[in-house]
Amino acid sequence: MSALIFYLALPFIYLISLLPFWLMYRVSDFLFVVLYYGLSYRKKVVLTNLRNSFPEKSEQEIQVIARRFYRYLCDLILETLKSLTISPRQVKKHLTFEGIEVLQHYHEKKQSVIVVLGHFGNWELAGARFAVEPIIHQLFIIYRPLKNKYFDRLFYHMRTRLGNKLYPMKEATRGMVNDRKDLTSTAFIADQTPSPDNALWLTFLNQDTPVFLGTERLARKLNYPIIYIAAKRPKRGHYCIEMELLFDQPKDTAENEITIAHTKRLEKDIIAQPEIWLWTHRRWKHKRQQQQNDK
Repeated sequence: MSALIFYLALPFIYLISLLPFWLMYRVSDFLFVVLYYGLSYRKKVVLTNLRNSFPEKSEQEIQVIARRFYRYLCDLILETLKSLTISPRQVKKHLTFEGIEVLQHYHEKKQSVIVVLGHFGNWELAGARFAVEPIIHQLFIIYRPLKNKYFDRLFYHMRTRLGNKLYPMKEATRGMVNDRKDLTSTAFIADQTPSPDNALWLTFLNQDTPVFLGTERLARKLNYPIIYIAAKRPKRGHYCIEMELLFDQPKDTAENEITIAHTKRLEKDIIAQPEIWLWTHRRWKHKRQQQQNDK
């Protein structure tokens, strides 16, 4: 059945990827009507997340953010499919870099780095933008393989076709250690939902939130500088990626300092432009069993 679904969907996926941007966004407008008004896709989850994250906002403000989010979500879905066939020239046209000198500095020093980001903006196209930028590190993206092996192969191709490489999540530590001799930039998406038993609990968007510690542990072990990747969406179809150095010497940081810093930095971006974060994600499905004092 998984093969049947894949081969039925594949022609439509490639058709969408080949559409010019202006026409793709007309399709996205139609998809918005279907998801938001027709299917009400995860609307209860989105509204609950928004209300809990922004208790100071009125219900009218929450509804406005929700509608803007669904329009962004539809764009995100189709933009991601677009990355199957997008050209390097188109990538550069629709995504701009700021702070690239941060990476170039470590490239000149022959120093590998870790980059942290969230499900904010278009992280798939951001990866493609890395691949077409000259004189920076080989990017490795940590990813969670899909259960459907056919779609997993398709997304693997999509993420690597311009030159990036991947580490499956369970093999990331071994892969980074094995590749220490190479000049790499390893991307961690920092707002996944970890097991609550092995996580650091922080207050994130006004809620108790478990946060992965793996990024910090690897950074301190390998002493790879930590670079935060921010995203802005000044207008439809355009993203601005900004690079900001968080820590030059992770081995000198205090316990949990790195994790707290990149979590708070992501929170700042979400508050500034909430409609481009992935609110359909069940980020708060776990509850803290024993209250702790946040550090």
